[in-house]
This record gives sequence, structure tokens and C-alpha cells, in this order.
Amino acid sequence: MAWSVESLAARVRTGRPADRDDALQLLEAARVNPWPVLAAADDLRRHFRGSRIHLCGIAAVKLGRCGEDCRWCAQSAHWHAGVEPRGLLPTGDLVRAAREAAGNRASSFGLVTSGSRLSDAERALVVEAARAIGRETGLEVCGSFGALDREAAAALREAGFRRYNHNLETSARHFPNVCTTHTYEDRLRTARAVREAGLALCSGGIFGVGEAGEDRVDVAVAVRDLGAAVVPLNFLDAIPGTPLGVAKPLAPLEILATVAMFRFVLPDRTIKLAGGRERNLRNLQALMFFAGADACLVGNYLTTTGRPAEEDLAMLRDLGLEPAADRADEARHA
Repeated sequence: MAWSVESLAARVRTGRPADRDDALQLLEAARVNPWPVLAAADDLRRHFRGSRIHLCGIAAVKLGRCGEDCRWCAQSAHWHAGVEPRGLLPTGDLVRAAREAAGNRASSFGLVTSGSRLSDAERALVVEAARAIGRETGLEVCGSFGALDREAAAALREAGFRRYNHNLETSARHFPNVCTTHTYEDRLRTARAVREAGLALCSGGIFGVGEAGEDRVDVAVAVRDLGAAVVPLNFLDAIPGTPLGVAKPLAPLEILATVAMFRFVLPDRTIKLAGGRERNLRNLQALMFFAGADACLVGNYLTTTGRPAEEDLAMLRDLGLEPAADRADEARHA
């Protein structure tokens, strides 16, 4: 049978995800005409994930002074992006931020720190915060604290963390072009440690950082092979003062085609639109779900603001979708 979007989608529905060659052909097909690709991704999203959309809130436990040189990041000490460094937030502030996320219908809440790894004092604080957030809000608590070994990951799991975020960012080929202070293999090592320790892995990438289509495909294949349960897709929000501060943004339809490709490669995983969606997708934000996403961040980000949560909730209602937290509430009160 000749390759087509429709035949590939039918195959994926039977449990045979798109491989690397399929994914490359999907991106080329979307370049010619994106709408059949998006429609097929929407069908796969509904088939594997239903109509529930997972909303996730995050909070920066500390900001700035990061020694890594990721070329898009406003928190790097290598660049002058105007981010005011800030030390550790107290647990009470983090609990209040988590309550706000719960009020915005989030089902999970992520604690994020700048820097390559946690100190002992920082680890004690995030553990205390995670326990308090879980106890007072019922939200699933996730962490993103840089590099981990298996023992450190296991300690976080014992402390109540459910998931750990460590993005691959881009492909192995392109990684040295966007970061030189650590390696792609370093990132793989942490992702594997997370899985070995029994934490769910949240791992994706950032796009619009000079990569090619094949690099995007390689990220999708790599996080699938790592067993990532949640796959966040970030799109460059160019920050003045960073080396990529003048980068040309990706076209909205190219972004949507990338989302669709990830759904074909990872049909049963949570695919989450994260940083940069407002600025990059603009009036086409609602189409991220039509392209196959079944999750998004809600509220503010780490160094940039998101749009009001009420607008995202209204968007879901208009689309006939529902926050996953609503079902969780029903189960708790049944």
C-alpha cells in the first residue's frame, strides 16, 4: 500500500506508532497541506486520550544565576536578559501558588529551580514544599531541578513527587549548537535515572532554536524510547539579551504540524504545549488540540507571563473539552 496520511493514521490506531521515516514524511506532507495531517492527529488524540485536557501549573522556586549556557534561556548567567535573580521561595508562597493553579483547574503542579542541580538545602526545601502542596491541594507534584542520579531521583519519589521534568531540548546532532556547558548524553543520563528510580518522566524539547525538521523528529523518537509519560513541547519565546533573542519565530502552521507529528509518534502519551504557545500560535491557540495536544500549561511561566487562565478555560468549554481535574474532583467526592 502506498504511503498516505490516512493509511499511517489507521496503522497507528492499531498500536503501531509512526517511525522516523513516517514522521519525516508527515512533516513534508504538512508543508504541502497541513489540514489532513492535523485532522488525523486530532482523531488519534480523541482515540487514545479522549476529551480530557490536562492543565499544569508551575512555579519558579528560584530564578537566575544559572551557570549553563543554553542559548534561549533568560536565566543563564552568561547572558544579560534582564531577569532579576531570586533565591528560594518559602514553602508558604509555593503552597499559595499551587492553590491558585488548583483554582485554575490544574491537575498537577511543577516546582522548578534554575541551575544545574540542587544543593542539600535546596533539596530539603523542595521536599518540604512538595509534601505541603500534596497535603493541602491534592495536586500531583512534579519537579524540575536539573541533573539527578538514581539515588537522588529515588529520594524525590519517596518524598511524594510523582513526575520529574528533564527535557532533551533538541536532537543529539543539534544540541552542541545550543548548549556547550553540558552534553546531550548528560541529559539522557538524568532521564534514565528518573525512570530507573520509579518516577514518571516528563521530557520533550524546545523548537525554533535553529533546528531542522529531522531534529524535531529525533526528539520525538528519543523521548518515546526513553519511556516519557508526558512530552512538553516548548516553542522559542525569543528573549532580548539571549543569543536567540533575535531569532525568527516559527510559523503557527509549522508549530501545529510539529505537534501533530509528535501525536503520531507518541499516540498514547500526554503531549503538552508549554512555553511560547501564546506568542507563537497567537489566534490559532485553540488548534493545538486539533493538532493532537492533550495538555497545556495554565497561568504564568518562569520568566514570562501567560494569558489569563479564564481565557484558557473558556477555550476548552468552547471546544467541548474538559479539564482533567474535573474528573479527579468527581472521583474524590463520589
